[in-house]
Amino acid sequence: MTDPETPFSALVLDRRDGELVAEQRLLTQADLPPGEVLVRVSASSINYKDALAVTGRGRIVSGYPIVPGIDLAGTVVASTNTDARPGEAVVVCGRGIGETHWGGYAVYARVQAEWLIRLPAAMDLHRAMVAGTAGYTAMLAVMTLEEQGLRPGAGDVVVTGASGGVGSFAVALLSRLGHRVVAVTGRAETRDYLARLGATEVLDRGELAAAPGRPMLSARWVGAVDSVGGTTLANLLASMDRHASVAACGLAGGADLTTTVFPFILRGVNLMGIDSNYASRRRRQLAFERLAEELPAEAFTQIEAGTVSLEAVPERCAALLDGLVRGRLVVALP
Repeated sequence: MTDPETPFSALVLDRRDGELVAEQRLLTQADLPPGEVLVRVSASSINYKDALAVTGRGRIVSGYPIVPGIDLAGTVVASTNTDARPGEAVVVCGRGIGETHWGGYAVYARVQAEWLIRLPAAMDLHRAMVAGTAGYTAMLAVMTLEEQGLRPGAGDVVVTGASGGVGSFAVALLSRLGHRVVAVTGRAETRDYLARLGATEVLDRGELAAAPGRPMLSARWVGAVDSVGGTTLANLLASMDRHASVAACGLAGGADLTTTVFPFILRGVNLMGIDSNYASRRRRQLAFERLAEELPAEAFTQIEAGTVSLEAVPERCAALLDGLVRGRLVVALP
């Protein structure tokens, strides 16, 4: 085990003279908050929520200083809980890390055993962070749609925000499971990328951007994964097929939702919320096992946008919010 007093690198968010500062610092294990399990972090990732936290464009963290990063993958170094053994490869997604508890942008993290997902045998630590919260959320959304009765061959399944992390994984997963996938994106340059992931059709997001003119539109979709929210979600609800479901998991296009009860009472449409942050441990483990099972290694390679260092995280967070990142960014820890 590494000497607890040996300094290690971390990206720390702090407030200085009323301004948010994101800087790389040297910490020791004594600086880490309490927790049952000490993890040597190999990789993390950059999610929409991380980008909001690091740039200060959203109110994500509860207090400063804090190490951001809502994902981490690494190896257990020490544990006071028998459910986590030294040497085990583990993943943490959500559970408050990077928000209320120090997260994955550091060489070491101290977490609770209940937060851990055991790394599936068919997945390595790097691939786990290509997936991260985005891939795991997409898998939860697909599982939820399946539980609501979605079956291959029933019709078109739509994925909004398809060029992002959640959308990319949703397109790839639904296609591999035999669905006809319609991808919606505002980035025309990603059409070929989405087609390679399995999208049969790619629509411009403008088709769903305006508020629906009527409470009900022509039935168009048998299922939907929506990471956009706002008027896009309102349009989806108004145009779902009878008894179809929407898995809602994001708000990139806005948090407000203006709709009517008609889709729910006339077509039996279901609006299903996806809570990736606090899903049960059993469900989190199942989602990662299915990610490893359903997607081949080349799918992860296609979705990965690159690997960045801690130093590059603030710049890449800004790029993500500016719509300049396609797919997933992995953060490599030294």
